[in-house]
Amino acid sequence: MTSEQMSVDCHIAPQVCQQARLSRDARFDGQFFTGVLTTGIYCRSICPAPAPHEKNVRYFDSAIKAANAGLRPCLRCRPDSAPSSNAWRGTQTTLNRALRLIEQGYLNGDNAASVTDLAEKLGITSRYLSQLFNQQLGTSPKRFAQYQQLMFAKQLLHQSSLSVTDIAMAAGFNSIRRFNEVFQQHLQLSPSALRKQSHTAQSSQVNRDNQSMAVNPITLSLAYRPPFNWIKMLQFYAFRQVEHMEVISDDSYMRSFAFDGINGVFAAKHNHKKPQLDVSIYFVNAQDIKHLHNVVIKIRAMFDLDADMQVIEQALTSITSLGANIDVGLRIPGTGNVFEAACRAVLGQQVSVQQATKLLNTLVQHYGEPLSLNGKTWRLFPTPTAIAQASLDELKMPGARKLALNALGKYASQYPESTPQDWLSVKGIGYGSWLMHKCEDSASQTCF
Repeated sequence: MTSEQMSVDCHIAPQVCQQARLSRDARFDGQFFTGVLTTGIYCRSICPAPAPHEKNVRYFDSAIKAANAGLRPCLRCRPDSAPSSNAWRGTQTTLNRALRLIEQGYLNGDNAASVTDLAEKLGITSRYLSQLFNQQLGTSPKRFAQYQQLMFAKQLLHQSSLSVTDIAMAAGFNSIRRFNEVFQQHLQLSPSALRKQSHTAQSSQVNRDNQSMAVNPITLSLAYRPPFNWIKMLQFYAFRQVEHMEVISDDSYMRSFAFDGINGVFAAKHNHKKPQLDVSIYFVNAQDIKHLHNVVIKIRAMFDLDADMQVIEQALTSITSLGANIDVGLRIPGTGNVFEAACRAVLGQQVSVQQATKLLNTLVQHYGEPLSLNGKTWRLFPTPTAIAQASLDELKMPGARKLALNALGKYASQYPESTPQDWLSVKGIGYGSWLMHKCEDSASQTCF
């Protein structure tokens, strides 16, 4: 194999990959995958299996590239559970937007769009979109989307006791027959055969018959690249806690959520033995399981689980060299969605964090919808429509700021696909554009 081909397969130097896999370095988990040519599988850097000889391996910086080379995911280290990495995506903004939409299920599910629809949404031709995918990933948009579905389904088969039918639905397949066909074609075994090898013991059954019955959680493990200062993150949330929307203990975080109209509650607890969060997700409506993948993506973003801590530490070297004391493993704590982040920005204007938190609690208690789950009543963060129509008389803050909050809610409800950049045109928001910059990139940003 030529060095040119190796550089196309993986952006990380082979010597670095070799050292990382031999030491099972979790900091590289998801940054690259090791293809074992003699067995036809590909593994994570942390795979517990005996390390193959260097002459028998080939490195890839994404799972789809390994799959394109005819390799199957390892059943021991489970590449489907690896944290995501942004390095292989390159710097092409259009491609990144396309990948984000695909990962959110744009090309699968009940209302699946076509590749042509995706291209039109991105403002390019379908031919150019296909060229971008082939140049960067060596595959088509549709094949990439299908492989993402398979990897998520494989993760559920390993980690949950959901039925194969529920897993097919959660992964975005419209029929169990199609799911079985694609699974067998790409992974060379059936979902049922993989389930038997997993020996899953936990209960994650979905109750579809009686909404008054107890809702059982879907439990998953979400991996990250260490270090992760979980204690500091919990302290951040605890200082800004919203009653009835969040419950925070010494080692766990729990909150209600409304992700794109999908309501429920999730709980996250740090696993002290492995670099992962153990997450339980409760859906109020059992049919919402088909949105499970998108909910998992939101939770990963909220805790910044895909952060590359090595890159962050290198960027802070110039500060630490001057004597600055930096806590290791800090990540950006997120909010439930980008609208919540924007509301926090407005409420936190020119006041202390304590005062902003009091205002936020008042806002949620008076205008957040109640959510009943397993005998406990939660509050959801208020919708844009609720904020638009609210009097906000309960909030002790200047009238101009109340009007700005109303206007923000009205704009976001009228234009649900608008971005923080669009919100700068709203009266009372644009003058403080520095507020929106915190919320601009994703819903994972927090604003006070």
